Amino acid sequence: MSINTERDIEANLQIGPTDQGFVRLFIEADGIEIPMDFTPEEAEEIAEEIRAAAAAATLK
Repeated sequence: MSINTERDIEANLQIGPTDQGFVRLFIEADGIEIPMDFTPEEAEEIAEEIRAAAAAATLK
């Protein structure tokens, strides 16, 4: 599996702050829940990567 491999899986994504000062990405798919906690600095880096990917995808 790679970033370009399509899958027919439906998932929900929630993003928000935790009461412990982290940023949580919460993914739910097919009865599986995946909470992923990041420091605010890590979350900023992820946001930059998402913006860069969106910009690159726009050029295609």
